[in-house]
Amino acid sequence: MTPIPFSRLFGTSGRRAIESIVPRRTFDDVILPPTTRRALDIALSQVTQHDLIFKRWGLGERHSSGLALAFNFAGPPGTGKTICAEAIAHSLGRHLLLVRYAELESMWMGETPKNVAAIFRTARDEQAVLLFDEADAIATRRSMSVDHGFQRESNSVINVLLQELERYSGVVIFATNLAANFDPAFERRIRTHVLFEMPGEVQRAQIWQVQLHPLRTPLAADVDFNALAGRYEVTGGDIQNAVLKAALAAAAEPMPDSSKRIHQRHFEAGIEEVIASKRVMQQSLFASQVVVTSEADFTRAPTHHASQLLAYGLPGAALLVALIALAVALLK
Repeated sequence: MTPIPFSRLFGTSGRRAIESIVPRRTFDDVILPPTTRRALDIALSQVTQHDLIFKRWGLGERHSSGLALAFNFAGPPGTGKTICAEAIAHSLGRHLLLVRYAELESMWMGETPKNVAAIFRTARDEQAVLLFDEADAIATRRSMSVDHGFQRESNSVINVLLQELERYSGVVIFATNLAANFDPAFERRIRTHVLFEMPGEVQRAQIWQVQLHPLRTPLAADVDFNALAGRYEVTGGDIQNAVLKAALAAAAEPMPDSSKRIHQRHFEAGIEEVIASKRVMQQSLFASQVVVTSEADFTRAPTHHASQLLAYGLPGAALLVALIALAVALLK
């Protein structure tokens, strides 16, 4: 991955906000559910037929704006959205310009809209496929209230993004886990929505297998990818992480390298660790709080709330009384 020259202007974290990637992965490198693959084929046909429709057939003269081929790749993390964006760029023979908005967003008011405009200029100069990762952060619904500076800044970013999409004639892909957060104005500018679903059991078995080298990876005789696929309903990204963990565990065993093999237990331990890590990340500090979900809950809630009020309210009242007494004593 070669960073573009001005990438130092965007973000200060470990990951670069913008990367210009020479695509190497193709659609042969990703295994998808049939419905997702069909939707992607339709999206790709729009790209390949774009010049025919808008140039040779003359529709570009009647539709001078909104020519961007904007696609929305929506689905859970690890379902292949980024790989498919790279595959589209590879099929077109273009670079992939990856934008991570979380790193792009500037601390200085007014800079983020300028950065967005600069990204589109660069994509136009490089004739790159433009990918906005975690796009719900940049294409979020505009705020009706602009009492605060950050709300005005956010609305300004969205307005600039919409304007750039009207002028842009290349391929733009929005990858998101939360498509429902998109501003409605993006609806008419997005040509195709592709839902990246969780892989089924058949796809999971294939994903387990393609993560390994067909000739050089030493597998034990007890490895059963179908059993792993049937037991663990996970994403392709989860499987990729589990395979690397399994390989590390097998390589660390105290025996000659020539005797080391990746066993079924290594894969099982790897995916269990991945699942456990995801559970830790999903924990909430408020998980233990009572959630009122029905009319019956309302009848039980006062006792719980009253105990909280007694626990926190009485010490506060005592402190208030003490402060009043101190004030009276000082006045005397």
